[in-house]
This record gives sequence, C-alpha cells and structure tokens, in this order.
Amino acid sequence: MQGGSERSTNINNRIKAFYGRQSVDRKDSISIESQLEFALHEFGGKAFKKYTDKGYSGKNTDRPKFQELVRDIERGLISDVVVYKLDRISRSIVDFAKMMEMFQQHHVEFISATEKFDTSTPMGRAMLNICIVFAQLERETIQRRVQDAYYSRCEKGFHMSGVAPYGYKLEETVIGGIKTKKLVTDPVAAEQVRLMFAMYSEPNTSFGDIIRYLANQGISISGGEFHRSTLSKLLHNPVYAQADLELYKFFKTQGASITNDASDFSGMNGCYLIQGRGVSERKESSLKDQIVVVAPHEGLIPSETWLSCRKRLMNNVTVGGERKAKNTWLAGKIKCGRCGMALLAPSTSVGKHSFRCQRRTTSMNCEGCGKLSVGDVEDSVYKEMCHKMAVFNTLTRTNTSKTNPKLTAANVALAQVETEIEKLIDSLAGASSMLMSYANSRIEELDSKRQLLAKQIADLTVDTVSPKQVEHISNYLDNWADVGFEDRRTVVDGLITKINAIRGKIDIEWKF
Repeated sequence: MQGGSERSTNINNRIKAFYGRQSVDRKDSISIESQLEFALHEFGGKAFKKYTDKGYSGKNTDRPKFQELVRDIERGLISDVVVYKLDRISRSIVDFAKMMEMFQQHHVEFISATEKFDTSTPMGRAMLNICIVFAQLERETIQRRVQDAYYSRCEKGFHMSGVAPYGYKLEETVIGGIKTKKLVTDPVAAEQVRLMFAMYSEPNTSFGDIIRYLANQGISISGGEFHRSTLSKLLHNPVYAQADLELYKFFKTQGASITNDASDFSGMNGCYLIQGRGVSERKESSLKDQIVVVAPHEGLIPSETWLSCRKRLMNNVTVGGERKAKNTWLAGKIKCGRCGMALLAPSTSVGKHSFRCQRRTTSMNCEGCGKLSVGDVEDSVYKEMCHKMAVFNTLTRTNTSKTNPKLTAANVALAQVETEIEKLIDSLAGASSMLMSYANSRIEELDSKRQLLAKQIADLTVDTVSPKQVEHISNYLDNWADVGFEDRRTVVDGLITKINAIRGKIDIEWKF
C-alpha cells in the first residue's frame, strides 16, 4: 500500500483511494484482492491508499474502513475514490446520494472500474443514480424472496427459531417431504415449566416469588439463574399452550392472524407465534397482526392456565414516574380523594414527610388532600389489609366447583356492555349532533350499568379466592416488619386496586 502525507490539505498533494468490500468469505464472492486487480489501471502507477472492509454488508455505511475513508475525505486527503463496482461502496440509494453530495463538496471524483462512470458530467451522475436504484432493487428482491420462503415454512409448521424453548428439545423430523426439526418434550424441564405456569396463575404469586423459588430449588436455564425478563418471555410464549377453541377465540379477539382453521385447534398441539410482516411491536406486548400457527409438537399447558397467565400479564400495566418512588410502598396506588391524581411522597430531606397531590403541586388546580402523613397512611392501610384477610380467613366456602354460574353470567353481561360502548364510541366519528347526543346519553347509561356489573363481579369473586391464596398473603401480613419494600408492593398489588385519600378519610377499592 502506498500513500501521501495525511496532514496536507493542498489539492495538489491529494491521493487516490481504493475502497473494497467483501460481504462474506465464500467461493462465489469476489475477493478484495481481485477487486483491486480490476481497479489498478485507474491509478496509473501513482500513489494510492487502500481501504477494505471484509464481512460487512453494503446495506448501510456502518463499516470501519469506510468511515476512515470518509474522515480522510473530510480532511482533504483524497482526490478520487475507485471501486471495483458501485455496489461495493453502497446498496442504498439514500446513502449513495448523501455520499455523492459529500464527494462533490470535497471535490472528490468517484470511479467504478468495471462500469466506467464519470461523475464530472450530469449524464454520468444520472446514470450512476439509476444503477444504484437497480442495485437496491436487486437487494430488496432477494430479501423479499428470503422472507417469503421464511413465512411459507413457518405456516407449514416448521421450527424456525433456532434454540428450542425451555421445556423442549429438538428432534429431526420430516414435514411434507422436507427435513426439518420438531420440538419434543424434555420431561424434567417440562415439569418445571408446568410449575411456573401453575404458580403464576395464582393471582398473588409474583415474578419475584417464582424466581426465588426456582433459585432455592437450584433450577436454572442454560446454566444461569432465571430473571424477570426470561420468565416473562416464557409465560408469554404460546408454544406451551394446548391449542383449543378457547385459545383460538382469544387470538382472534386480540387481532392475530390465524393460519389454521378453527377445527385444527383440538387441544393437543402447541402454537407458534410469528412476527407479522411490517410489524414493529414486540410479541410480548401485542398480538395485533402477529401470525399464529398450530405447531406439530405437544402443548404442555392447558389453555385455561395459559390464558389465565396471559390475561394477568396483559393487566400488568407499567405505571409512570410516581411508581418508581422508593419513599412509600403505596406509590402508584394512592390517589387524591378530590381530583383523582397521584399522591406523591417526597423524601424526608425536603421537609415534612407527607403526601402531596400531584395536580396541586404542578398547577394548583386542586385544593389538595390536606395533611396526610405517609407513615400514618401506611399504618392505616396495613391494618385494613389485615382486617380484609381476617374476613377471608373466616369465610366458609361451600361452593367447590371451578366456576360460579352467577359470576360467569355477570362477566358475559359486562363483556356485552363494553362491546356496545365501544361500538357507540366508534360511531361518533363524523356523527351528526342529534346522533352524538343520543350516543353520549346511551354511553352514560351503559357506563352506569358497567359499574354495577363490575361491583357485582368483585363481590362474587370472593367465592373464587382459594385458601392457598389467602394463606400466601396472610403470611406476608403476619411478618410485615420483616417483609421487604418490593414484597410489600406485591401484597398491595394483589389486594388493592386504588386508594382514595383526603385528610381524615381513606377509601380503599379492593380487587376482591
């Protein structure tokens, strides 16, 4: 490699540069050495500097030696950039257009050794842009063919995601005359998966409870401990669910695209969840436009249990800044009894350790909740939780059936009311004033009915709380002084929907 002085910015001292790129080291990919041989005659025996990137794609400019070339151009060291072929430097019309602007700004000529482009003329620049468009089209066409092949194989039930999910192992098989791999049950790990789903299906069992239990039992994944993110992905994954009609209905209502007919959901097989074309949302957070395929492997978890866990995961809404506070385990639950906004607990270093209404603090548009000592409120809520659990502990449950007919009827009625409300809200777009007046009136009427049904469901849910759940929370409350901050928050999350508070009065909305 030859070169000139890198510090000189005199246009007469600039040198030519060769840029070479090889995507992968394979037989049918032209080597950088061969690219240089084609380009050598462009230098006419004069000094040049070589920049080469091996193992990098041309779809973007995030390549180390290319970035070094750009820096040298900006420093005024380069007069010409020579390549074997234009797609060696870029396959993106956007990147190439920006590149050409930079070349012109720094008076750098671009030369393709095999395509003979002269960027000093308008026609040459136009032809260059046309060629780069076709280079990008070729790349996108290849990507589309690869993508089409991927989705075609997915929809036929082929396993496409590499490593087997925890609880399964891979086994060679043949589907439609094509060799592929199939998930088969790993007996030991499968039992652990069943245990995780069974634990999380209990309303008052948290991720932390499950992770601590797994750690105490020495259960690990790929040699390491389970973490919240690992557990969350596992519980979200329908690969474990026994695909029956209830699962089919759930995916349908969530906006997923289902490849199989409803009759294929026989309750035996698991499911694959495939990222839909053009979908940017994470699978864990949304099923809209995701693709569901009944897989050839055995499902481990009954749909009832999987759906119970999934619905609980869907209700785990991340709360804003006030939930991140570490000054009270009531953060995110306690609201101003006047305006409904969050009550914030400042640190003791800023004065009195009392709750403050967020709205009053920011805009003074609320009278505030009055003086509410954080310690006093926590003590009161703790006593109320103890009283609540004492009532549950004395309940005699005579109904041991899995479902309560009254509760089922109330849930169906609530779903119908909410569906009607949604339809009315949708109809308001572009509605006349008369129709809008009717719709608003009807929505108010339905909302009142919805609230009554919600209260009825809350009352009936008492009969569905298991002794195990009661015991689990009671143990925390009995040992409250030794319970950590996050575990206290877990108890509150399991028992309480919301706390409305003003001076001298605390109103708790219980989850059951």
